[in-house]
Amino acid sequence: MASDTVIATGEGKPRVGNYRWMICVLLLFAAIINYVDRQVIGILKPTLVTAFGWSDERIYSSIVFCFQLAYAIGFLFAGRFMDRIGVRRGFAISVTLWSVAAMAHGLASFVTTWTIPVLNLDAKAGFAVVVLTGGAVGLALARFALGLGEAGAFPASIKTVADWFPKKERALATGIFNSGTNVGALVSPLVVPWIALHWGWQWAFILTGALGFIWVAWWLMVYRPPDNHPRLKPSELAYIRSDPPDPTVNIPWRTLLPHRQTWAFAVGKFMTDPIWWLYLFWIPDFLGKKHGFDLKNIGLPLVLIYIVADVGSIGGGWLSGWFLKRGWSSNRARKFAMLICALSVVPVIFAANVADKWLAVALISLAAAAHQGWSANLYTLTSDMFPRKAVGSVVGIGGTAGAVGGMFIAMLVGAILQATGSYESIFMIAGSAYLAALLFIHLLVPRLEPAKIQGA
Repeated sequence: MASDTVIATGEGKPRVGNYRWMICVLLLFAAIINYVDRQVIGILKPTLVTAFGWSDERIYSSIVFCFQLAYAIGFLFAGRFMDRIGVRRGFAISVTLWSVAAMAHGLASFVTTWTIPVLNLDAKAGFAVVVLTGGAVGLALARFALGLGEAGAFPASIKTVADWFPKKERALATGIFNSGTNVGALVSPLVVPWIALHWGWQWAFILTGALGFIWVAWWLMVYRPPDNHPRLKPSELAYIRSDPPDPTVNIPWRTLLPHRQTWAFAVGKFMTDPIWWLYLFWIPDFLGKKHGFDLKNIGLPLVLIYIVADVGSIGGGWLSGWFLKRGWSSNRARKFAMLICALSVVPVIFAANVADKWLAVALISLAAAAHQGWSANLYTLTSDMFPRKAVGSVVGIGGTAGAVGGMFIAMLVGAILQATGSYESIFMIAGSAYLAALLFIHLLVPRLEPAKIQGA
């Protein structure tokens, strides 16, 4: 094969080129903006509670639930949408939608007369309905639109990685762009409190939401598919396509759902994505109630948590790649890396009871880093088990499962806090979820065998 002469880069061999990493940088910045927009509400929760006079924890959890509901609905269609129209247009549409929605949060106070019922939980009665009024309705509607837009980010990013990177680099590329979620979560506590303290909470939403429009212009200028990109060298294209080619076929969802591989990914997302939502939307509240952090000093602990999580994201992707280079099978490499991550989460069960605030931050930081390492490898399982054409749809199915899990965790956390005021049982759930998820994944795909897709 012609590509055999360009993969190696030693003496006498042509250089491959690195333009694919420019595409990875674009994905990184999309993830940063995504998580800046997503995290603003968590940082501002105490401010919003005061501004709108909320006395029930379930009001905030209902607003979060609306985001998760839309995220689940959006993920159901996002992967298929990206597969059908391509990531260049699809990703631009997704970011535009969520940026408009993020800015709309700042207008929530103008909603004064509307009411909407939202399904939630009651510690004694089970499922219950919480009625949102006024500004809570405005935030809930904006969160719903934000969820629909942001649902496209990860299917588009994973599909882009599958198009632009050979298998041996996909875990690292996924880890790099996924680290943007931590950078975004890191930037938010540095920027959002300052904007809110100086200009008001409304401008915190408006200014951060506007960042997405800059990214859309950059993406449309730079991105083209690798097969017809004017700046991609033939040697680098050959390197990207050095794996055996996947058939170009249209793969309907009904052919994916019967496969154990699809359900392995979906179960992993359903059981562990909600834990990340827990950190993102509730940790500022936990640190405020338990250790006295407020809008003026919440930045440092959140920055530390997401710096460590950033290391975990890249490290987790690198770790399984390192195992592969040592001759391990994909099955052994991915699962052993995920086991290390799952074990590293367990100490977070003690976070609710430690007296020292920085020890609590350290435990949460370790768990957040382990989650991100886990997530990088979990996403990579899709490109290990499915042809490129199916990756976007499979990620969409799994993302829907994760968002549904996020809906339940939003309701559960609100109900637990309303009933007990304690995060103890919440962190117990967080610490045990990953080992249980890994067990289910292993039972479903013990050898990580590729799915035999009809027609692929």
